[in-house]
Formats: sequence, structure tokens, C-alpha cells
Amino acid sequence: MALLTIATGGHMDAIIEAVSSHPIHAFSKPTRGRIRLLAGLGVEGDAHAGTTVKHRSRVARDPMQPNLRQVHLIHAELHDELRAKGFHVSAGDMGENITTRGIDLLGLPVGTRLLLGGQAVVEVTGLRNPCVQIDRFQKGMMAAVLDHDDKGNLVRKAGIMGIVLAGGDVMPGDRVLVELPRLPHRRLEPV
Repeated sequence: MALLTIATGGHMDAIIEAVSSHPIHAFSKPTRGRIRLLAGLGVEGDAHAGTTVKHRSRVARDPMQPNLRQVHLIHAELHDELRAKGFHVSAGDMGENITTRGIDLLGLPVGTRLLLGGQAVVEVTGLRNPCVQIDRFQKGMMAAVLDHDDKGNLVRKAGIMGIVLAGGDVMPGDRVLVELPRLPHRRLEPV
């Protein structure tokens, strides 16, 4: 596997801009000074932590399916884009646990490993599939986090999901290192 640091325009290392967690099922999560990732579980004290799925709609379908959504990451550049369109959004507002800057999260392949804070490792499992809760948060935001590529394919911009392979503390300012999986790469699909 190749280890690399993703940068924006060669000027900035990829960093963690904010971390968030919430012990109850709510759309938004308050930001924290740090979060602790627990191997095989997710974010300590977060409502979505566990070995089996915790998102209510998925629990209703099959409560025993594996939790491929232990950690939700969003790129801060999406917040910038949404604010430019008139939405009021900041870290944690869209339910993410980790807000990054300087990395193309949506362009990562399945199986990418993100080394966070020196110890924690999150393996990317897929895309967050935006749901109606986004429009309940702010009207019109659902359309703003969906787009189409030049081939007409739907692009979901509401972040990525992952599982925790190695635990550790993660806090704002920590670097993000990226370890790509072996070729051929599989593009992200909703999980």
C-alpha cells in the first residue's frame, strides 16, 4: 500500500479541522476538543458506535448487519461551498464526527486507510447517502449536497463513512495521512 499525504494545491497538509460526537441520535453533533476512536466500534460515547448498525433506518431493516458507518467524515470545503450558497453550516452540523481540510475525501477508493492523530486508523467503507433530514436541517440543502458529474452520474457530497481499525485520540489540528489500497481501486458507493 502506498502512504501519502494529500495536500490542496501543494500548500497545506491534510488536517483535522474539527471533531464532534453526540451520545443521542440527533442530526447535528456538538464539536469537542477531542474524540477517542475505539477499534471495531467507532467514536467513544457517540450514538453511532458499535459493531452492528446504529442508524435507525438501517436498524429497522436488519439490526444485525455490520456497522460500516462507525465514523462519518466531511471535508470542510463542503461547508465552504454551502456557506457560499447561503446555508449556515459549520463543523458537526451535518452529523459528522471528523471534519477535514485539504483532502478529497469523495475521491478516495474503498479500503483507503486514514491515519488520524498519530495512532487512530479509519478504513473508508463508502459514501454517506444524504437523506431528508438534511432538508429538515435547512430547506434546500439536500439538493445542494447532490450533483452530477460530466457523465450524468449522481454525485453525493455529504461525506464518507468508515470503520475504526486502530483506536486513539483525535483532535483539531492533527494531520491526516492516507494509505491507498492496492489496485484496482473501487470507487465509493453509499453504505
